[in-house]
Amino acid sequence: MRHHLWRTAAPTALLVLAGLALAGCGDNSDSGTMPGMDHGAPSSTQSSSAPAAGDFNDADVTFATQMIPHHQQAVQMANMADYNASAPAVKKLAKAIRAAQGPEIKTLSAWLTSWGKPVPTPSHGDHSAHEMPGMLSEDELSDLGNASGSTFDRLWAQQMIKHHQGAIGMAKAEQTGGRNAGAVDLARKIATDQAREIAALQRLLARLPAD
Repeated sequence: MRHHLWRTAAPTALLVLAGLALAGCGDNSDSGTMPGMDHGAPSSTQSSSAPAAGDFNDADVTFATQMIPHHQQAVQMANMADYNASAPAVKKLAKAIRAAQGPEIKTLSAWLTSWGKPVPTPSHGDHSAHEMPGMLSEDELSDLGNASGSTFDRLWAQQMIKHHQGAIGMAKAEQTGGRNAGAVDLARKIATDQAREIAALQRLLARLPAD
């Protein structure tokens, strides 16, 4: 079954993809190919990659701890599009999402380490992670992994919109309650970027053929 492959291969793939995204994050050759998708180098992330260890609160830790697996699942979904999507626009959008969120995972992980907090590891059997806003359940991931062609394209776009909406809610909570300037700045960037991506996904859905 295809979904078994994703469950076993995803953790390794995520680590590889995060590294590849870091290596290619300066290449914006595809960023101008889709309206609303402009993922330049995340300057706010880079400038805040080494915050003062004491300059954080519980909201900052919660934000980083939850956003890491949230981003990891988005990267997993983007990787699925490489194999299952039929529309070139879906693959380009997936590539942009992966390129943006891979470096952010690294930054969030570095912050948690500097704060003396544990860094979450990919674990698709962790039900608590799927209780976060917008996170797909194992059954939803399985359905996506088993889809193909235009059915996959539409389902992927719909699920990514839901996923992004959850991330925006988490980012807004950090902007309200966080103390660390770098984390609040990154939360603001995530909310802005993913709102723009939702608009692009909605335009994409309007162009995709109906099931």
